Amino acid sequence: MSYRAPVKDMLFAMKELANIDAIAQLPGFEDAGYDTAQAVLEECAKLNEDVVAPLNWEGDINPSHFSDGKVHATPGFKAAFDQYTQGGWQGLHHPADVGGQGLPKLIHAACQEMVNAANLSFALCPLLTDGAIEALLTAGSDEQKATFIPKMIDGTWTGTMNLTEPQAGSDLAAVRTRAEPQPDGTYRVFGTKIFITWGEHDMAENIVHLVLARVVGAPEGVKGISLFICPKFLVNADGSLGPRNDVHCVSIEHKMGIKASPTAVLQFGDNGGAVGYLVGQENRGLEYMFVMMNAARFGVGVQGLAVSDRAYQRAVAYARDRVQSRPVDGSVPGAAAIIHHPDVRRMLLTMRATAEGCRAMSLVAAAAYDAAHHHPDAAVRQQNQAFYEFMVPLVKGYSTETSLEVTSLGVQVHGGMGFIEETGAAQHYRDAKILTIYEGTTAIQANDLIGRKTARDGGQTAKAIAAQIAATEEALAARPSDDAKAFARRLAAARADFLAVVDFVAGQTKASPNAVFAGSVNYLMLAGNLMAGWQMGRALMAAEDRLAAGDDAAFMQAKIATARFYADHLLTRTAGLRESIVDGHAGVTAMALEAF
Repeated sequence: MSYRAPVKDMLFAMKELANIDAIAQLPGFEDAGYDTAQAVLEECAKLNEDVVAPLNWEGDINPSHFSDGKVHATPGFKAAFDQYTQGGWQGLHHPADVGGQGLPKLIHAACQEMVNAANLSFALCPLLTDGAIEALLTAGSDEQKATFIPKMIDGTWTGTMNLTEPQAGSDLAAVRTRAEPQPDGTYRVFGTKIFITWGEHDMAENIVHLVLARVVGAPEGVKGISLFICPKFLVNADGSLGPRNDVHCVSIEHKMGIKASPTAVLQFGDNGGAVGYLVGQENRGLEYMFVMMNAARFGVGVQGLAVSDRAYQRAVAYARDRVQSRPVDGSVPGAAAIIHHPDVRRMLLTMRATAEGCRAMSLVAAAAYDAAHHHPDAAVRQQNQAFYEFMVPLVKGYSTETSLEVTSLGVQVHGGMGFIEETGAAQHYRDAKILTIYEGTTAIQANDLIGRKTARDGGQTAKAIAAQIAATEEALAARPSDDAKAFARRLAAARADFLAVVDFVAGQTKASPNAVFAGSVNYLMLAGNLMAGWQMGRALMAAEDRLAAGDDAAFMQAKIATARFYADHLLTRTAGLRESIVDGHAGVTAMALEAF
């Protein structure tokens, strides 16, 4: 089954929900309107459909491998990576003054979805490089930016982020990698980093490792962590490559999914110390790395919706071809393609509605990021920044958790053939599992949503978003169609569930932290469902208007039907989540630990 990028749906969401016309009014984005987006997305689709997607299965059966201290990428990956970077895709949204194209995050997010849907393992290399570029743009010196960023943008070099250690998973306060200052202003770095995505490979000449380490004598905990550049090869003053740095891959992991993406164990300082260059100021490393982590968290959320859409496309293709049993309504006299059966249609619509909802949510969030960074009005920038920050844990957490449901349904639609690797359905299911884990587990996203995004401001940001949702409900309810009125009722009920939980979180986090955090992931799932559903309600109205204008009737009717399904079958889940959060927390902590 070949991948087809959902360009039409992306452009619909960008125009009707993310308001790309408004983004094109922002300083620096004057040439980045709808026509530009369409041209860019269509070109991106060709590359990913024709070049990147065909390598997805190859990467699963012939993954990257480690031998003689070197990592060899899946055959075909390097040539595809060269085409990807030579086409300018790595620098799509990075500033023009460092070699990028300076396009909005809104356009980049859609292109991100395509490459991840085409080949999740492949896409991780540019995703991590993007994060490294953003961290250096934020905190690097002018010399560091000039030395490293253009080479990462043009694909000559790639980037990594090095946080995790054997004893320090998500708890970065436990980082032990140490950095010793040298008389020449550099540092010598010693330690072991694990789970380093694309930490060693043969697709680029150099790898720019961004490494969290503790300078000798620094304070304990997260306040004593600094950020360093430790390139695989040292860089001479003229930009050419110098000798190999003292950082080496000692092994790569054997994983259940994303097998073509090498996950490296890196050893720093076995032969005198890896040369490291301090980024920014000592002891502010975690602050800088969070720039990279937030970029990566949004990107991983996009990965979730991408693999969901790829699984949906594969399931639909199979359901159209697989003939099995007579339909229960007798509409076909004999055995029919399984897409006729109501439960198969339920599964396919669950997959489709989830992917479309998450896509809309991510693109609206991306547009808010663009406004937060480029709008001339400081108050508008602040408002959009608060909205974007609230959305990041939802884009990451909800889109990845639902990708497990969607890819599982993809296997289910295939029946027994879904359990057979050759159909490809199982690969999506296996690949998706990592998405809820890396760049902060779902619980970490949920804790961020509770602590930083809800409790800290007493729920003000959450309630401001809820007020916007209420306006959408009113607009839906005022429409003549049954679909719009039904959606308004479902959306209102889900918003009420959300507000009840926001009040609970804002009022009880300090007094009863265990009670609140017992429901943290359920809160994230409720909020993500509502935000995606809100966008689906807006999409319903836009589709009705365009249908009335005679615009692409089949597409618009499908948008309306998908939105109605979302309202009736997905938004209705919020009631149970609210009950478990507000009234069910005692059950989480009641059992004695020794009874488990």
